[in-house]
Amino acid sequence: MSENLELNYEGVEREPLSQFTEKAYLDYSMYVILDRALPHIGDGLKPVQRRIVYAMSELGLSASSKHKKSARTVGDVLGKFHPHGDSACYEAMVLMAQDFSYRYPLIDGQGNFGSPDDPKSFAAMRYTESRLSAYARVLLQELGQGTVEWVPNFDGTLQEPSLLPARLPNILLNGASGIAVGMATDIPPHNLREVASACIRLLENSRSSLDALLEHVQGPDYPTDAEIISSPEDIRELYETGHGSIRMRAVYQREDGDIIVTALPHQVSGARVLEQIASQMQAKKLPMVDDLRDESDHENPTRLVIVPRSNRVDVEGLMSHLFATTDLEKTYRVNLNMIGVNGRPQVKNLLGILREWIGFRMDTVRRRLQWRLDKVDKRLHILEGLLVAFLNLDEVIRIVRYEEEPKAKLMETFSISEIQAEAILETKLRNLARLEEMKIRAEQEELQKEKQEIETLLGSERRMKTLIKKEILADAEQYGDERRSPIRQREAAKALSESDLTPSEPVTVVLSAKGWVRAAKGHEVDPAALSYKAGDEFLAAARGKSNQQVVFLDSNGRSYTLTAHSLPSARGQGEPLTGRFKPAPGAEFLAVAMGQDEDRFLLSTTHGYGFICRFADMVTRNKNGKALITVPAGARLLPPRRVTEPELQQIVALSSAGYLGVIEAAELPQMARGKGNKILNIPSKKLKAGEEWLTALEVIGPGDKLLLHVGRKFKAMDWKELQDYRIERGKRGHKLPQGWRNVDRLELQSAG
Repeated sequence: MSENLELNYEGVEREPLSQFTEKAYLDYSMYVILDRALPHIGDGLKPVQRRIVYAMSELGLSASSKHKKSARTVGDVLGKFHPHGDSACYEAMVLMAQDFSYRYPLIDGQGNFGSPDDPKSFAAMRYTESRLSAYARVLLQELGQGTVEWVPNFDGTLQEPSLLPARLPNILLNGASGIAVGMATDIPPHNLREVASACIRLLENSRSSLDALLEHVQGPDYPTDAEIISSPEDIRELYETGHGSIRMRAVYQREDGDIIVTALPHQVSGARVLEQIASQMQAKKLPMVDDLRDESDHENPTRLVIVPRSNRVDVEGLMSHLFATTDLEKTYRVNLNMIGVNGRPQVKNLLGILREWIGFRMDTVRRRLQWRLDKVDKRLHILEGLLVAFLNLDEVIRIVRYEEEPKAKLMETFSISEIQAEAILETKLRNLARLEEMKIRAEQEELQKEKQEIETLLGSERRMKTLIKKEILADAEQYGDERRSPIRQREAAKALSESDLTPSEPVTVVLSAKGWVRAAKGHEVDPAALSYKAGDEFLAAARGKSNQQVVFLDSNGRSYTLTAHSLPSARGQGEPLTGRFKPAPGAEFLAVAMGQDEDRFLLSTTHGYGFICRFADMVTRNKNGKALITVPAGARLLPPRRVTEPELQQIVALSSAGYLGVIEAAELPQMARGKGNKILNIPSKKLKAGEEWLTALEVIGPGDKLLLHVGRKFKAMDWKELQDYRIERGKRGHKLPQGWRNVDRLELQSAG
């Protein structure tokens, strides 16, 4: 009895209220933390989840069995292991069956298990049926092999596992969330293959740094196709400290002028998003949206249609506003708080989690191997006794037949143990008579070999790690899949007013040789002076307004379009255009152009053909691009040149053999697409042999000058001098003077 307790005259204990409440609250807090709200690092499960999975395995509800009523499972869980409310238990069970809640569901449900719009709209447990998923074998496969401790259930009549022997770090794969007393946990799900790869890296080199692991684990991977737009710095800090946040953004596309949202952030309801947009429309705060529709169905689980009021609406600006003001963009708190192997709750970083789990896995495999070794030793011991019985069969039969205590006599006569004697006595006479020495010795040899292998494994930590690595690889191959949540580095969305949605600021769009794009404010930027990734360099630039569209041309002659203000800032190194478009394999982005719909551009190839095209004809909404100019086999697209006044301007064409020709711009046709007409004649034999090609085109007007650069020297030619090279369109051109035939590039000096 505590010295602080007093007994009254009736023998009742008395205690100060403050002391009693403090102790009761602390006891309750520890119970909630350790036995309800926080997952264990070993199997990544909370007690109720662990008991549900174990109870289903005991009911024989494996992935290959028939589904059974969920009420049966819940009844078993409550009656045997978890004396709590049936609704809470069933809700925990449903959560593990929802493929939009769990990255790798542990339960395979049949019936209404809720929907992404309303996860709690599931049917009652008397209607639904369930069984374990194939992935659940990762947690249960080694359960009966001496791998974990068993503890009494709540009434002491049964045994239940304290943990499940997980073969993969489920704590990271499916994550967890929960609120305890004084602490909480929010662990995001991750991709199985990425985490398995990181575990293997750590097994191969226990001194691997966090940065080494982040080469494998790109970031969380939620069960949705929405984008993760957190910066690499934020993601790294999250894994370094164990807490932070992840920002997700919905994915949308253009379709016949409409905006189609095809993926929503994790646990975001499409109906709720439409309500949020509709409330802004009713408040007349969204005049650029005309209509909303929810076209989601079985084939398209998420398909929200936003109809702009006109095709002049800046879609990128509109979506940026919606990202900032609705759940189309959402931030998730991350708090890697869990119960460690030592039984204490702690916030851990990624390196600590994987190291501790690998330690848990090493211990689990060691126990599994020891359990198997004990079974092998026991069997070998019995086989030795059976071999004695076979070699002395007549004497064994005589002892069993005539001795009063045959077990003791067998032990005395043949110097065998009680277990061996018991095995001999339990062997049926007919089996013993047919027993073959070769079979016994063959089994002995096989078991001896297995015993040696197990002892070798147990005696070598390196071999143990190799075994664990092989098992992780096998599980990753069987249960792994591709990443669902793409990681895109984007700036956070900002709510904009109607006037802000269509800004008109001067910008310079810069395209690199590797196809990375960015937009710099102003026209005074020197694109070549910007920093580029290793192995990359400046390729092309276009100047225009931020509310204009930008057209990119690839090596196949296809055009692609983005709005200028949707491009990443030039403060960074931009982003690859392949993240926005879907060019054909092997296609390269070669040129960029900006302008108004009626602006005209000269498009041409190195085979000497070209035409003049309106900017509006270059624009497309298709991510696969639009066929714009025909690029013959062996030819290459030349950079587009702006044509302002075809009636007054001329086109200067230069071939690699030093032929220069000047034609009237008006001689070229204006087309929406095609191959165009011949500008400069280059013999087809030389084209096919790659001996000569069109190297450059420039559009000049009266007063302009053209600089011909050869090495470090250049030659200036004004409008009048260039008239000496006038030709009819499609003719050969005139040879440049000796010494100026190997021109490196043409430079236009505009009079304006």
